Amino acid sequence: DVQLVESGGGSVQAGGSLRLPCEVSGDTFNADWMAWFRKALGKEREGVATIHMRDGDTAYANSVKGRFTIYRDNALHTMYLQMDTLKPEDTAMYYCATSSWGWPELKEVAYHNWGRGTQVTVS
Repeated sequence: DVQLVESGGGSVQAGGSLRLPCEVSGDTFNADWMAWFRKALGKEREGVATIHMRDGDTAYANSVKGRFTIYRDNALHTMYLQMDTLKPEDTAMYYCATSSWGWPELKEVAYHNWGRGTQVTVS
C-alpha cells in the first residue's frame, strides 16, 4: 500500500504563494504518476496537476497553467505543488494522489491512493 501525507496549506492573501509538499511512503513502485486534486465547498473535486515520477512529464488544468508548478524530489520521496499568484477561487482542500495508469491525465477515476488533504484559503 501507499501512504500519502500532504502539508503546507494555510491562509494567504490574493497574489501570494504557497508550496504544498506531498510525502509518499510504502509500496511506491506503482506510483508512476502523482497528482494534485482540489475540492472547493459546493464543487466537485477537480484535477490540478500531475507528474510522472520517473520522466518528469507534467500536465496542468487550464485554470492553473502559468501559476502553479508541480515537481518532485525522488530522493526525498516527495512531490510538490508550487502555487503562485493565488486567487480566491483557488481556495479548496488540496489532495495528492497516485496512479499506475499509463496516462491518467487528471481523471479522478485513474487515481487509487489518496492523502487526507491540506486546506488552502486565499482571501
